[in-house]
Amino acid sequence: HLGHAKSICLNFGLAKEHGGTCNLRFDDTNPTTEEVEYVDSIQSDVRWLGFEWDALFYASDYFEQLYEWAEKLVADGLAYVDDLSSEEISNYRGVWNAPGKESPYRSRTPDENLDLFRRMRAGEFPDGAYVLRAAIDMASPNINMRDPTLYRIRRATHHRTGDAWCIYPTYDYAHPISDAIEGITHSICTLEFEDHRPLYDWVVQHFGRGDNSSPPQQIEFARLNLNYTVMSKRKLLALVELKHVAGWDDPRMPTIAGIRRRGYTPTAMKDFCARIGVAKKENVIDMALLEHTVREDLNRTAPRALAVLRPLKVVIENLPEGFERRLTAINNPEDPGAGTREIPLSREIYIEREDFMEVPQKKFFRLSPGAEVRLRYAFIIKCERVVKDAAGAIAELRCSADLESLDGATATRRVKGTLHWVSATHAVDAEVRLYDRLFQSEDPGAGGRDPLTDLNPSSLERLTASKVEPSLASAVPGTRYQFERQGYFCADPDSQPGAPVFNRTVTLKDGWAKIASKG
Repeated sequence: HLGHAKSICLNFGLAKEHGGTCNLRFDDTNPTTEEVEYVDSIQSDVRWLGFEWDALFYASDYFEQLYEWAEKLVADGLAYVDDLSSEEISNYRGVWNAPGKESPYRSRTPDENLDLFRRMRAGEFPDGAYVLRAAIDMASPNINMRDPTLYRIRRATHHRTGDAWCIYPTYDYAHPISDAIEGITHSICTLEFEDHRPLYDWVVQHFGRGDNSSPPQQIEFARLNLNYTVMSKRKLLALVELKHVAGWDDPRMPTIAGIRRRGYTPTAMKDFCARIGVAKKENVIDMALLEHTVREDLNRTAPRALAVLRPLKVVIENLPEGFERRLTAINNPEDPGAGTREIPLSREIYIEREDFMEVPQKKFFRLSPGAEVRLRYAFIIKCERVVKDAAGAIAELRCSADLESLDGATATRRVKGTLHWVSATHAVDAEVRLYDRLFQSEDPGAGGRDPLTDLNPSSLERLTASKVEPSLASAVPGTRYQFERQGYFCADPDSQPGAPVFNRTVTLKDGWAKIASKG
């Protein structure tokens, strides 16, 4: 998710800044939660952000070494096999302001522990029958140091080692040793691991330094917290499993896969991570800053296009039947090198339904009866007549064009409003998905409430009758555009030739602040 994006940028950035290397290592110590699809997607996400690792490792690469060193711990009297259940172990550890209680099995001899540990590996015991614990200090004020679990019995097929193992190391045991083996100098993690640092150092101390001339050092930083979202993997999984979203790559999800599908750019993400910086104190970043960063990048890079999301038909009556003219449109005013394209104009066009008001309010400078507006790149038109259906709803507008306003004597005549449009004859039908924030309040989990009770019912609006200019008929999935006067959009993988689907990446301006202030 986005918190990991910050960590990825930090780790690779530090390595580059200091002329070092950065490895990609998967913690696959729990076979029940590791799947090949996660491994593949994480590698894809890292590469999408623009980074390439110096070496690829898995904790499972070291399973044999981890086991051998665990045997050494047992032989040295620094670890023991415990019969207590996980609930009993938790109770014996006690609370932070009072010492814990030693397990009755802590006094086993090294030989007894070694025999049991080897039999654990051989598969003699059922899941949960025993665990291997470090013998550290049950009176430590840091609960993580109160004889933490190093190995547990877990019969599950591992995606890399198959059924070769029935005991697996814990993360707190495997992580520091893996760092030492690989010669890691700085292990960067988030603040919730700060209380685990003494255990990290204890494990490293008792297992040497690998290829390092000095032991690896764990350094913590504040994780990324964004308002109007959640970053808990458990809560994100609940969103997927309960089908509140379409999957991990749903454009409303704060996952790298989600923002990628929505149309965010790796450049914007790296710029955002650089702007928020690295701190030791937890804080909450405004989602508006991320959206602003995305807008800045897309304004520079996204080609412009004309799209009408909620179409209203307009007939220009003083143009002849079959009229067609090709007009020149600018692809990106921020990038002169982007060139131009041709867009067709015909007698019948579509404008945005909200750009017409039969009884205009004050300062409404769009189209209304008797009013004039300029069509982007084209004529000035005037609304002459409103045509309604049997139910009284507006069906279409009848207008006239100032034919000289395109390239004649009045071509430079100014009117207050300019509207985007598409030719009805040439327009392509498209589905447009308007995404908004997934949660209604800034802190969806405030006060211990379930974030799933705070979902925004308007986080997705599907428009299935939108019209886009013909150049977008075969928009390549992942291509980003600015729909003029609408916002930034990205072609979705659901697109088919002649039937494009577009996701709204972000609006042209931050409208949420006004909505929130009214709420």
